[in-house]
Amino acid sequence: MLNWPDYRKELLGRIGEMAKLSPDTVAGYQTLSNANSKNGHLDAKTRELISLAVAVTTRCDGCITVHTAAALKHGASHDEIAEALGVAVALNAGAALVYSARVLDAVHGYEADGK
Repeated sequence: MLNWPDYRKELLGRIGEMAKLSPDTVAGYQTLSNANSKNGHLDAKTRELISLAVAVTTRCDGCITVHTAAALKHGASHDEIAEALGVAVALNAGAALVYSARVLDAVHGYEADGK
């Protein structure tokens, strides 16, 4: 298995390099990343649990390591993390089902078009 704390340190180091090479890109990302925390409608733990679910659905290891550390820092329990991950699993399965329906729709469209 991956050593997630070490990976996080290495990743943040590379992102630091990216910030030197393209400061506006990283600054823009940081602006987006911090924007919702200023609204105050969701607490930090809830935002991190959502971030973990999204990290799973987008298959982003970097997001997983950063947001796992943050979720734990903000008091997320194993049960809360598991529930958030369950939502991600359900959504991915649902997305696969919806896109399967789109494929069938495309099949019918091509058949109706004679191609």
